Amino acid sequence: MVKKVDHIGVAVHSIEEVLPFYQETLGLKLEGMETVEEQGVKVAFLKAGETKIELLEPVSKESAVARFIEKRGEGIHHLALAVDDIKMRIHELKEHGIKMIDETPRNGAGGASIAFLHPKAANGVLVELCEKKGGTIS
Repeated sequence: MVKKVDHIGVAVHSIEEVLPFYQETLGLKLEGMETVEEQGVKVAFLKAGETKIELLEPVSKESAVARFIEKRGEGIHHLALAVDDIKMRIHELKEHGIKMIDETPRNGAGGASIAFLHPKAANGVLVELCEKKGGTIS
């Protein structure tokens, strides 16, 4: 059911401040940036082989990413797994007793449909399911 690791989300105070490290030091290519108002974050995607690094900068003090940084500091925020049918996958996980943060998909960056599993379901790791438009995985 999981196609691949789509991206790894990294919470940062400022995308502008950390971009030189990812681009110049690591040599990753910036694929794009956008603000996801629904989640209160600005995101930047960098290509790292078949996987992407998603930098997450809070644009609101009330966003989940802002609370994460306040509590834990900057660092890895989540692991996103690409799936073909997010609604079916959520249903299957719930049937197996997996606690979800999102019981229905919501809008994510790049027009993707996303849903998060509760970290307690994955031994403290925040796991995101990610379905790209048209079911295609990029």
